[in-house]
Amino acid sequence: MIFEEGHLYHIYNQGNNHGRIFFSRENYLFFLKKIEQHVLPFADILAWCLMPNHFHLMVHVNRVELSVSTQGTTQGLTSSQTLSSKTRTLNHSIGIMLRSYTRAINIQEKSSGALFQQQTKAICLTLNQGITPGWFHSPGITQINIQHPENQYPNICFNYINFNPVKDGLVTKCEDWEFSSYPDIMGFRDGKLINRKRIEAFGLSLNR
Repeated sequence: MIFEEGHLYHIYNQGNNHGRIFFSRENYLFFLKKIEQHVLPFADILAWCLMPNHFHLMVHVNRVELSVSTQGTTQGLTSSQTLSSKTRTLNHSIGIMLRSYTRAINIQEKSSGALFQQQTKAICLTLNQGITPGWFHSPGITQINIQHPENQYPNICFNYINFNPVKDGLVTKCEDWEFSSYPDIMGFRDGKLINRKRIEAFGLSLNR
């Protein structure tokens, strides 16, 4: 994944071999905490949706790397620790998020191996060079076809993510799916993960 500051991205991945990635309500909530920990320091979230076998995030990237403090032992003083600084990229942080979640699920399910597909995708919604109208090609996830990408990518993606549970037949009304940004955007819930000012700044709206 390649990220640039100041742009919108649609980030998504799905279960390895199209398998489940969430097995209980607690799994969904745990993954949301991972998103808060590993994505929010780098980006504002405008839309999100967690489905039984895949997830979607729509983010505005504020920074592509951050300085993080790490603890290291001072040479010759094994009982003494000092703080050192290194950088972590958004790309790396997403990888950490998925690997740590995978470890937890493998312990829970008494399994091993990859939980997610190898490559997490990140489609830029505000830089359209080289992106074809039918840009969303991923088996098991609906393809989006957009005729005027320079005008429509962000808002169609915004709607696609929020309406995904209904499109996939999980619920009949979007507000009935707990694990998406729809209830927060519509005011049914006061979720803190989305950035409402950023949504407004990009003029995003739900086509009900």
